[in-house]
Amino acid sequence: MSFPPICDNLFILRLFIMDQKIQATMEEYFLRLWAQRDKIKTWDDLGKKKRALSAEFALPMVKNSDLLKVYKDLVLAGTIEADAAFIGILKKRQIRTLSGVAPIAVLTRFQTCPGNCLFCPTEKAMPKSYLSNEPAVMRAIKTEFDPFLQVRARIFALTNNGHEANKIELIVMGGSWSAHPVDYQEWFLKRCFDAANAGLGEDKESASLAEAQKINENTDFRIVGLTLETRPDLIDEAETQRMRSYGCTRVEIGVQHLSDEILSLNKRGHGSAETIRATRLMKEAGLKVTYHLMPNLYGSTPEQDLQMFKDLFSNPNYQPDQIKIYPTVVTEGSELYDLWKAGQYQPYADDVLKELLLKIKLSLPRYIRVIRLIRDIPAESIQAGNKMSNLREILQTELKKRGQQCLCIRCREAKDQLFDLDNVHLYQEEYEASNGQEKFLWLGSADKNTLYAFLRLRFNNDFSPCHSGASPDVHRGEEPGTSQIKSLSNYLPELKEAALIREVHTYGKLIPPKQAGSKSFQHFGLGKTLMAEAERLAKVAGYKKIAVISGIGVREYYRKLGYILEGTYMVKEI
Repeated sequence: MSFPPICDNLFILRLFIMDQKIQATMEEYFLRLWAQRDKIKTWDDLGKKKRALSAEFALPMVKNSDLLKVYKDLVLAGTIEADAAFIGILKKRQIRTLSGVAPIAVLTRFQTCPGNCLFCPTEKAMPKSYLSNEPAVMRAIKTEFDPFLQVRARIFALTNNGHEANKIELIVMGGSWSAHPVDYQEWFLKRCFDAANAGLGEDKESASLAEAQKINENTDFRIVGLTLETRPDLIDEAETQRMRSYGCTRVEIGVQHLSDEILSLNKRGHGSAETIRATRLMKEAGLKVTYHLMPNLYGSTPEQDLQMFKDLFSNPNYQPDQIKIYPTVVTEGSELYDLWKAGQYQPYADDVLKELLLKIKLSLPRYIRVIRLIRDIPAESIQAGNKMSNLREILQTELKKRGQQCLCIRCREAKDQLFDLDNVHLYQEEYEASNGQEKFLWLGSADKNTLYAFLRLRFNNDFSPCHSGASPDVHRGEEPGTSQIKSLSNYLPELKEAALIREVHTYGKLIPPKQAGSKSFQHFGLGKTLMAEAERLAKVAGYKKIAVISGIGVREYYRKLGYILEGTYMVKEI
């Protein structure tokens, strides 16, 4: 199959290759910039130099991806020597891969949603709750929601902008994944894996999803994490098992609020019992759990919203691993828009919202990661509600001014900081969650303000070696909605009496699996250190085996640590 130019950077790159005159001009442009590199220390410095040179050469603002291509050609030709510091400044949105992986988001096609929420916009032929002018949706529209082309375009865009994309965190968006037919789900994911397997080369379509996954275990572009988003009321044992067969490692569920009254007012279609049941099913299967939460829903107050976040991490029935905070906004095409027009709904003022979010951030424990603070909805589509696109930066600045700090994972990630292995300390946080014990192991600085790596270890109560409860075939939890949960041994037998490693993550600049010798945190043995500690703790607790919920592209890593594939998990006798 041949592909058209599917991203602007790739198209420009091909023009440079075909037109030698333009190539020569770009080399001269780059060398002029290169001669001034000692004066370029920041992104702003680079912008000023580029604007001056572009005016001198009578060129539009030159893209960094084009300059990176010229840089690579000149280094290969021996004209210049590599300069990592300068190229680090050239890299567009370097933050994308500083969490250790390259996130690639893809959208599924339109599908009728089982929900009818007040706040949800409905745009013709768009996935429910998504708008056609959102960046991720616009990319999907260009490919007619083709999964292969979406992944392909993002790999090209990342690599052309100087990023490594060898460790892919695939995030499947589009609303309620579980509402799609199973044959569509399998085809969609197979084509995503096919795109990763093809990388920058030609498409070689696999015969099945299983075949595509097997290839991905040892290819250059590996899918090390797979996220699916759905509703809590669509999660059951069969859905959990199916997600694991797909290689899913994280599930995002639209919780929105913990108050049944507020959920009912907003026509959400489920209550807190469904959230509690889904959370337990996913955690007992080793999946990472992300909640979508919406302050300022119709009928709520800042006080109720703040209490919701306090309950999240004091009530063992919840305890998500990650959260996305989406302050409610009013968009056309939603019932909330009609209520707002009629004066029956009023969003929080900016200062009220900011103060609420500051209090929320200060209430968060060290083991939670705040992925997002706003939905990526363009301001022109927001009729009322928050339009501050840099909300995270605003909050961080205010906290610093007050001498306070958010302790969440996102705010403590090492990113591109230098580190000293002799100054790395091991810490442990313990908490009860969904009929089990969670141990959050992490490596950080002496002051605990910088996080280098972490691991989530879980002991399921009903499958603990020391458990002395009733029949192991039926859970006896008293949480709402969980009394009929089937035994894991009935549908995920490989997890019976196993300790679970639900996540291992090392922060710092992404390094491809076969590359070493860098000053990044990755490949310095931090992950192995945490794995060894988790195995020790599990053994002390009486477990004889430990299971890792491994992404397809990380299986090879665990094999080197003595794990073997059992079902959909990497398992080791300890």
